Amino acid sequence: MPQRFDGYDRVAVVTGSDSGIGEAIAVALANEGFEVGVTWHSDESGARGTAEKVRAAGRKCEVRHLDLNRLPDAAGVVDELADALGGLGVQVNCAGTGISAKAVDTTYEDWRHVLAVDLDGPFLCAQRAARRMLAAGRGGRIINITSVHEHAPRVGSGAYCAAKGGLGLLTKVMAQELAGDGITVNAVAPGEIATPMTGNEDVDPRTVRRPGVPVGRPGDANEVAAVVAMLASPAAAYVTGSSYVVDGGMLLMGPQAGSHLTGDDWRNG
Repeated sequence: MPQRFDGYDRVAVVTGSDSGIGEAIAVALANEGFEVGVTWHSDESGARGTAEKVRAAGRKCEVRHLDLNRLPDAAGVVDELADALGGLGVQVNCAGTGISAKAVDTTYEDWRHVLAVDLDGPFLCAQRAARRMLAAGRGGRIINITSVHEHAPRVGSGAYCAAKGGLGLLTKVMAQELAGDGITVNAVAPGEIATPMTGNEDVDPRTVRRPGVPVGRPGDANEVAAVVAMLASPAAAYVTGSSYVVDGGMLLMGPQAGSHLTGDDWRNG
């Protein structure tokens, strides 16, 4: 049997953990003492690399393929990994996708693909995790990786914004429903993070200039993972239904914001 603390199992499942933010989360949780279930969609070698890092931290790791276009059955990977690792205390829904197209140009097939991966999949995985946690009666943590576009629109990202906005409200509803059973449900909403999805994973984000972001640079995946690790911990037992924005202050810009900004004149009012 896995170790337990504050009731829930020291076992975490992290979807989409073959690279980027998901990989960083898996490693951060391993460093906090969790056994970790890793999933991949197209990068099996990346998932194996994540597993090596988890095991190097002294924790067990299981790896499984997950295709969120094959719902609802694909969500069964949550139970499969939990069975293999001996329990489930933390579920992190990180697998995601996106397209760039204005709403009037988005095909129904593309719309459904983004909604399936970014909303249907997290719903079904969270549901599986919650049912398992409820049956065990020891509480737990569910953490959904959304986006700053859970909170703010972006031209050309209608499907993505709809999915992330929906996942943000689903997070709040599940937080209400599960709080009495010791299960917290929170979201983490990254801004631009240096990952394969943003095309700058091989660059130190501290060397990249982003004048339109108050911190002045993109984020590092480990900076997102640190927030997830906090929410996964026993210390966060009184935090639920929240969305933690990790964006270097970008959303604070409001009408001043824009990726078109090339200088720092906005700082002078």
